[in-house]
Amino acid sequence: MRSVVTGGAGFLGSHLCDYLLDEGHEVVAIDNLVTGSTNNIAHLFGNERFTFVKHDVTEFIYLPGPVDFVLHFASPASPVDYLRLPIQTLKVGSLGTHKALGLAKHKKARFLLASTSEVYGDPEVHPQREDYWGNVNTIGYRGVYDEAKRFAEAMTMAYHRYHSVDTRIVRIFNTYGPRMRLDDGRALPNFISQALNGERLTVYGDGRQTRSFCYVSDLIRGIYALLMSDEVLPVNIGNPDEVTIYDAAVEVLELARKLGVKNAQRSSVELVPMPKENADDPKVRQPDIDKARRLLGWEPAVARTDGFTDTIRYFIERC
Repeated sequence: MRSVVTGGAGFLGSHLCDYLLDEGHEVVAIDNLVTGSTNNIAHLFGNERFTFVKHDVTEFIYLPGPVDFVLHFASPASPVDYLRLPIQTLKVGSLGTHKALGLAKHKKARFLLASTSEVYGDPEVHPQREDYWGNVNTIGYRGVYDEAKRFAEAMTMAYHRYHSVDTRIVRIFNTYGPRMRLDDGRALPNFISQALNGERLTVYGDGRQTRSFCYVSDLIRGIYALLMSDEVLPVNIGNPDEVTIYDAAVEVLELARKLGVKNAQRSSVELVPMPKENADDPKVRQPDIDKARRLLGWEPAVARTDGFTDTIRYFIERC
């Protein structure tokens, strides 16, 4: 089996490359390295079943030889990145999805789209089920990411219905783990970076907004199960263990101290005003994963404390 992973040098894409190789696939990773890094895949460069192609997937994708699977993971995924790269984010969600689907159509390959819980916006339904259409501010700061992914889902279903492309859509909820960037801009890397540097852990607003954090190995396992399933409509993959952002910051700080991070002894958790860019920040986020349990036999296995600990250790080793 030969698989193409766009965004293959990114946080999730690189873990997906590892998993596919372990499952016996030949893997072609495509990335323009705008937010990805070859450091994430350097350990694979000696593997004869792995190929890296530096390419912008918003341009035509030429790839000789057969392809069995195309997994489209190329996109800025953190607020810091998509607020810095709003046009590129919209282009990779639209043009990039179009080009990746075109490759799948040409090669008669199965296509999997990495969508996101952000398609639900600031939800009025909790927890979020796949049949909820969402509450998104199309002209807000976050709209460039939310609408790019919503459009990508629509494009994927259009190719499925009108070109008979065999497609899958995974809606990914907040994921964390090794290979995230410390300057990623998402909550957990921010908290860990601040704890390692002895700074205050800054929580926006009142800190009562919630997230459901899924460890990366659980997510990748769920994605592969979906890829090999017969389900065409979107499937949530995430951990329903919901926690407030404030409590998550407290947990990170306590774990950093237990792991011997001396600077963390002088850190504290503090509330700061919500930036205008975060005006549409979801107040709650929790996946309903009944569909994944029922159709894929999947559910998360890594406890939040264990996952947080592994992630903090990863950053300690690299700082």
